[in-house]
Amino acid sequence: MIEVVASMARGPVFLAGELMECLITFTNPMSHLSTSASSEMLAWASAQIHCQFHASENRVALPTRGNKQDVQAESDTVLIPSRGERGQCVLDTPPKILFCDLRLDPGESKTYSYSEVVPIDGPPSFRGQSVKYVYKLTIGCQRVNSPIKLLRVPFRVLVLQGMPEPPFPQDEEVSPSNPFLEEDEASRRDARPLERALDMLMVTTSRRCPHMFNITNMRGKVAKFCIFKTVYRLGEDIIGTFNFSEGDIPCLQYSVSLQSEEEIQQEYQRRPGQAISVTGHGRHLESCLHTASSHFSLPIPLNVTPGFSTDIVTLRWRLHFEFVTAREPMEPPTVLQNQSEVTVWAGAEHVDVDTFSWNLHIKVLPTNPALASYVSQFTGTNSINI
Repeated sequence: MIEVVASMARGPVFLAGELMECLITFTNPMSHLSTSASSEMLAWASAQIHCQFHASENRVALPTRGNKQDVQAESDTVLIPSRGERGQCVLDTPPKILFCDLRLDPGESKTYSYSEVVPIDGPPSFRGQSVKYVYKLTIGCQRVNSPIKLLRVPFRVLVLQGMPEPPFPQDEEVSPSNPFLEEDEASRRDARPLERALDMLMVTTSRRCPHMFNITNMRGKVAKFCIFKTVYRLGEDIIGTFNFSEGDIPCLQYSVSLQSEEEIQQEYQRRPGQAISVTGHGRHLESCLHTASSHFSLPIPLNVTPGFSTDIVTLRWRLHFEFVTAREPMEPPTVLQNQSEVTVWAGAEHVDVDTFSWNLHIKVLPTNPALASYVSQFTGTNSINI
């Protein structure tokens, strides 16, 4: 028996275009003192990345595939990284051979390093209501005259889409220079695609530009709303403020929800005019009668998928507002200046109200993969015995 352990040292989350490294260790667990101990042999081992796509048949109408069958794909002696997986493989990298003819004596182990650039033209990891994109690193191993054994290590991929154009020339440095780095070291650092992408991401999401909105309904102005920016990265807090003192209509209650919209492209919709799938990721609810101002803070979870678009699905983000307003003016409670006794104010038992909603679309971008790794459902490690 040989134990195979694959471990991604930096974590299970990567940015598209980043170099992924994985250490793969092959061990003969038998002790050399055992009377039944013997050397173990492996003919070869290889590794490659693949992305598996799965769609809901009730929501997505994919083009029919031909009836042609690959005879080799049915053989368990041919390496097919997606064998046994649901859906179809939409992306894979060329396999890399780790070794050929490996011999392990009892108690001996050998470690091999696999590295590959995560494809930049693929979709992000996503588990939606209609479609799923799942990335895995697959290690294939085979003994002589035996079936191929597959070890899969799932990981998450973040794709940087929808970045606005930078307000500076591309040859300028994005982040402040470090005076303690020599000039050649600083230039090498700036040349790394990951570092430069993260610097651009930080600059884009740190720029504040307050947006003001007048919240009104058919009866008049309810409040003034201010949000400090509309581009965020995973893990950030969305902060907004309401000013009800400028309103003409009393607002009894408001709620703000962070939602994602999953829309199937028209040519792949199962039914014409198919509704968009909406998923909630957080909600703030507050009663605000006789309140001059209020604010909310909604955190963007680190484990959600930033906005993206493929030829099948588009994911967008929005803030969904709901307001409950009174139809008639409501007098605030009055307190006398020299009143010595405690006064209890009771709200009206019956109020005629109106309700209305409003959506504000925002952009959600990725964050540092190392930060997202802390809350990932994946461990970046897996093992198998062959």
